Amino acid sequence: MRQEIKILLVEDDEDDALLTKEYLSDIGNYNFSVEWEPNSEKAKSKLTEGNYDIFLIDYNLGGITGLALINHIRRLEILTPAIILTGRADSTIDVDASSAGAFDYLVKGELTSSILERSIRYALSQSKIIKELDEKEKKYRSLFERSIDCIFLANEDFKIVDVNNSFLAFFGYSFSEGRELMINDLFANPDEYEYCRSALKEVEQIRDYEVEFVTKSGERKLCLVNCVFIPDQASDFCCYQGIIRDLTLRKKAELDLLVAERLSMTGRIARTIAHEIRNPLTNLNLALENLKDELPETETAKTYTEIINRNSNRIETLISDLLKSSKPKELQLELVSVKDLLEDTLLLAKDRINLKNVKLSTFYTKELPRLYVDREKIMIALLNIIINGIEAIDKEQGEMKISTDRMKDTILIIIQDNGIGIAKSELNKLFDPFYTGKPNGTGLGLTSTLNILSSHNATVAVDSTVGAGTTFTLQFKLAEM
Repeated sequence: MRQEIKILLVEDDEDDALLTKEYLSDIGNYNFSVEWEPNSEKAKSKLTEGNYDIFLIDYNLGGITGLALINHIRRLEILTPAIILTGRADSTIDVDASSAGAFDYLVKGELTSSILERSIRYALSQSKIIKELDEKEKKYRSLFERSIDCIFLANEDFKIVDVNNSFLAFFGYSFSEGRELMINDLFANPDEYEYCRSALKEVEQIRDYEVEFVTKSGERKLCLVNCVFIPDQASDFCCYQGIIRDLTLRKKAELDLLVAERLSMTGRIARTIAHEIRNPLTNLNLALENLKDELPETETAKTYTEIINRNSNRIETLISDLLKSSKPKELQLELVSVKDLLEDTLLLAKDRINLKNVKLSTFYTKELPRLYVDREKIMIALLNIIINGIEAIDKEQGEMKISTDRMKDTILIIIQDNGIGIAKSELNKLFDPFYTGKPNGTGLGLTSTLNILSSHNATVAVDSTVGAGTTFTLQFKLAEM
């Protein structure tokens, strides 16, 4: 059975139109249904609205050329193949027709049924391939654009050449800005970029690599990145395809759970310690009082009994402090100005700041919403961090910077010092009970701080470099908009 082919013939010369129809009628491989349209304006409507398999378009249509019609349908992304028919051979017209998107260019004086049949067969074959590619391109473009993960394409120089909407929303760039980025612009840590670049050059892929990226606003986000080298691509298009998945919320949830478990465990340990130690400690104190009556009143006996008594009292104090630091806080919530909260806390730390000759700098974001917190308890948490920072400064030109910021629906309080810093291996222990870097510290201040912040659904992140200082970033959810 012969294939049905519907043709729109755009030709303003009736004789040429009849002749073309005769050539088509002599072709036995297809069953052609030909619609002739001599008017170029009416042809425009039919080209865009009709359901045709192929267009045969005369080059010279009076007021316009056939190329203008081809440009029209290409702008509308109509993929129906078009063949240009012309009365004279002209290499310039041939090139122009090809550039405009014509599938072929035929000279009417040289036209035969076999030439026309070959041209139509070739055009239909190529059109089928183009339509299949277009469908695939649209499908993958849809996956690219609608993906909730960030996707980017980059060339061999690691310059980004295309990004999807999720990428732009995540990093805060416009489309034009996104296409001007280098991959290294996304990395918060240059060492992590160098690792990724080396891996892509050597093994041509990165799989499930956790990395910290930085957005346009400077916000750091922990992400999972996968990137692969795509071979046989033009270097000005892309060589690398990367997918970035935001882990910030998942990591925060994991951290919140870990903090809750740690505080719960700390509370259980504290209660166990209090029960197991206080009873024998009470017996020890009673025995000491009875022993004092039996001992001779010598200087040596007095010295030893005072040592026992002093250390017994210290153990009692440590147990009480541990219980206080791990006990859930009953909150007296109120709306509080962030600036007032910090200024009142700094007044409590004023003597320590002056004693250490620390240069204090404050930077408060204007018109911040108020926090819904327990004023006294948050001041205790802030004071613990500030005092720890002051005591960590061991240089003549000590500095402490306290600033605020707003990020979407949260308020940040940043406390930064230029003290001795904390080794990365020690950061995870920072809020553990009895962990301290101070000779006379109990190691319970930051444990209490973490408990207070957790009871307010606030978080604290610590970034530190040995010898350079430490930064505490407290993040509170907004109470009012």
